[in-house]
Amino acid sequence: MNEAAARRALVRYSHAMSAAGFVANHDGNLSARLAEDRFVCTPTAFAKIDVSLDDLLVVDAAGQRLAGAHKPFSELALHLAVYQARPEVRAVVHAHPPSATAFGAAGRPLPHPFLPEAVVSLGAEIPLVDCTLPGKPAVEALRPFLRRCDAVCISGNGVFAWGPDLETAYLRLELVEHLARIAVAAAPLGGVSRLPEVMVVDLVARRAKAGLAAPDEGRASVENGKSPDNRSASTGSDTAGRAAERALAGIPGADPALVARLAEQLAAGLAGR
Repeated sequence: MNEAAARRALVRYSHAMSAAGFVANHDGNLSARLAEDRFVCTPTAFAKIDVSLDDLLVVDAAGQRLAGAHKPFSELALHLAVYQARPEVRAVVHAHPPSATAFGAAGRPLPHPFLPEAVVSLGAEIPLVDCTLPGKPAVEALRPFLRRCDAVCISGNGVFAWGPDLETAYLRLELVEHLARIAVAAAPLGGVSRLPEVMVVDLVARRAKAGLAAPDEGRASVENGKSPDNRSASTGSDTAGRAAERALAGIPGADPALVARLAEQLAAGLAGR
């Protein structure tokens, strides 16, 4: 995407973010990669409905302003961390959509996955990142998830999503909020039901085969006896791993390395039941 097209898209999705009720006051920020070390982004202290082409600015990989009359937003370091970890990512968006933000503010992860389409679009993991002080602590809290997934909720700080273009990044943000709304609506009915593990493994494998998966998706390692969501691992991992392998064996073109990674992820999930 050239700079003119990127600028038009930034304005379009800034306005869409406001119209959807995903932001209030000066909340939210959007950016797009122009080159390896050049990015165009929204300015700080602007309501997203008011952002125009002339308000955008260009920054380098260190966050220094190269062009534009306004200042960059304070969370730019988080955007730049995404771009550094994911060379293929061309856009990052951040907002405070109410339902998804409510889960983070309550310290509760979204009960994902419960819709098959969302697994294909987002993978099987929408992590809840710890709330930290701004700046370097926030970047370090986000960093472990950057190559594992394409959207995260941050406790007390809404949703970040990224993708190969602004449309995809925005649609991922929108989908996270859609899932949160469904989960809230289902709560009085007893809550959503998690998809069967074999179905999740199948969907994630198909996502990977279609080239949609994040680089390290499903590769979250178990450290110090803990799975990625801080639940204790157990000796059920071997059984879960064999189940994952059997499920993937029936999918044409399944990558053996992917099988191993998904088996590890599935084992960690089942161990915490």
